[in-house]
Amino acid sequence: MIENIAMKKIKFFNKKQREYNEYKLIEQAQSGCDESFEKIINMYKEYLYKTAFLYTKNEHDALDIYQETVYKAYINISKLRNQNLFKTWITKILINNVNMKNRHYSKFQDEEVEDYIGEISYSSIEENIDLYDAIDSLDEKYKTPIILQYFQDLTTSQIAEVMECNENTVKSYIRRGKKKLYDILKEENNE
Repeated sequence: MIENIAMKKIKFFNKKQREYNEYKLIEQAQSGCDESFEKIINMYKEYLYKTAFLYTKNEHDALDIYQETVYKAYINISKLRNQNLFKTWITKILINNVNMKNRHYSKFQDEEVEDYIGEISYSSIEENIDLYDAIDSLDEKYKTPIILQYFQDLTTSQIAEVMECNENTVKSYIRRGKKKLYDILKEENNE
């Protein structure tokens, strides 16, 4: 029991130390330090790529969105008002880039566009393809909070900031989205 308490304190201390280091890196990046910006992006690169991939389900598009997000974050880092909200801020940039790309694709929807589909080695994606397809079929207002909560572990308040709505709306979207997912998956299993 004492070991558990000690481990919790160590984890808490390590978390606070990481948050402080991240805060300092963001502060330095805002002052123009490219090396600090690169370090902070390296801390979030896997998170950003996975989030982009969950939206696009295409390696090439996910990389494009990731690169565009990093570029826009670099250009606008000085506009970040609260360093503690960096993850929320960069997630909002990424989702805006996803939406821009979707708008671009919808303009050329009638033309034949051959998508590049790379070899995906994620066995969990193959195993859960029905779930990903079901999530993809949801309206954007349900898809975004479900992806951010269940795949990226963002809190309801962080999701509310990203979506620019209140927390109760986010909770409602998640609840309705889960119900729609259940109905879609149940229907597919009955076929």
